[in-house]
Amino acid sequence: MKIVTITTLLLSSLATLAEPRPNVIIIYGDDVGYGDVGVYGSEKIPTPHIDKLASEGLVFTDGHCGAATCTPSRFSLLTGVYGFRHNANILPPDAPLLIPTNILTLPKLFKSAGYDTAVIGKWHLGLGKKGVKTNWNGAVKPGPLEIGFDYSFLLPSTNDRVPCVYLENHHVVNLDPKDPLFVGRNIPKEHNSTVYPDGRKTPEAMTYYPSSHGHNHSVINGIGRIGTQVGGKSALWNGETMADEFVNQTKKYLDAQAKKDTPFFLYFASQDIHVPRAPHPRFHGKTDTGFRGDAMVQFDWSTGAILEHVKQLGMEENTIIIFSSDNGPVYDDGYKDGTITLTSQKETDQGHDGSGIYRGGKYQIYEGGTRVPFIIKWPAAIQPGRSDAMVNQIDLLASFADLLDIEVPANEAIDSRNTLAAFLGKQREASSGLEYSFQEAAHQQIALRHNQWKLIHKRKNKHVELYNLAKDPSEQDNILQKHPEKAEAMQQTLSNILEAENGIRDIELN
Repeated sequence: MKIVTITTLLLSSLATLAEPRPNVIIIYGDDVGYGDVGVYGSEKIPTPHIDKLASEGLVFTDGHCGAATCTPSRFSLLTGVYGFRHNANILPPDAPLLIPTNILTLPKLFKSAGYDTAVIGKWHLGLGKKGVKTNWNGAVKPGPLEIGFDYSFLLPSTNDRVPCVYLENHHVVNLDPKDPLFVGRNIPKEHNSTVYPDGRKTPEAMTYYPSSHGHNHSVINGIGRIGTQVGGKSALWNGETMADEFVNQTKKYLDAQAKKDTPFFLYFASQDIHVPRAPHPRFHGKTDTGFRGDAMVQFDWSTGAILEHVKQLGMEENTIIIFSSDNGPVYDDGYKDGTITLTSQKETDQGHDGSGIYRGGKYQIYEGGTRVPFIIKWPAAIQPGRSDAMVNQIDLLASFADLLDIEVPANEAIDSRNTLAAFLGKQREASSGLEYSFQEAAHQQIALRHNQWKLIHKRKNKHVELYNLAKDPSEQDNILQKHPEKAEAMQQTLSNILEAENGIRDIELN
């Protein structure tokens, strides 16, 4: 089915909407674990603004992202398709756009329902066409605007990678044409652009803090980055003011929307608390956990600033706020910023465990990799409280389609399932929500949750584990040998999911 047909189909459903359509804001953290938020058990990192949101909204205890790494999680959130189906992995700095421009996406869904759509913050889903060198000195596309967003203000890749510039819509912000920007394989042999130190040759240039592994190519603002950049000096962002910049851009967008009669969808993707952590100096020392904890306090501030601005504009009652994260926590992830310690053979941040009681974190297939903070507030429709229903970010697309009375074509968003009742708090028990959910992580690790059961398959070495999370939430007791029949049935379902052409929606448990 062609996109024009999808658009026609979506628009035809608008006549059935009786109530004013809610605004939707997704506030997305970066490497924020389940235990990094006060309401989820954090004792060393104060998060008063997120905790206030939780007190006014629905707090999910079994909420998940699509994968234990950022690019596939973001891909699945925006497309309703698991990342492995498009070989979504952590992207290099000069990667082309990963999301096909001819498929249904979350912003296209909202746009077709009459919404204005915007993304502000970290992108890391690629920019430009495959096989074509991206021209950073001209129009950088395809990108967010080609997959359904009306406006974008981006950290193009991620803050530990080049290019270290902001991109507004199709163009680099404040770029001087006399100092053209080139990235990675696009750098010509001869150029007159600014050259930045190579941290491998001149490690002393990394004055902010040194790299612990691999993050030591172009040194910009005293921090080594992955990949090589030349030029663009006038356009460089400052990592310490990035949170302020994203919040200011968000306020500008909200102010513009307040003057319109149409609803909006905003995907706010913070860079916090991803490495290199460089919180603004006003947040230094706000915790005893170093830069990681201080960056989390900064993210809490960003969340509060956005929520307060929504309230000031009179939008609070009919605005859905979704707060979550792209994957679980990580500590030393390329920089010696003083956050890592080892407690009882488990990595922590100065004794703070970002996964809470759960095992693992970013890159890992255990619960700490994908079980993340997940809060939804909608004063007009959702009663505050707690929900133990299992939910997944990938299902937001199908669920919003139901909310807007839109039919999703069978060949679109094939892994997104309608769990609107759980998202609205109509179903809150552990036995409600998703009966089963797929999880993926780095190094070909996959897992299947079936209610309290979890089967892990590490495909590289064909290692299999089985846990009963109701009795063993920290995944310490592998009971594979005790329940071979259960493991075999779940393994077959996993295989069916991997092979399914029509996605997870058509998979039945064995």
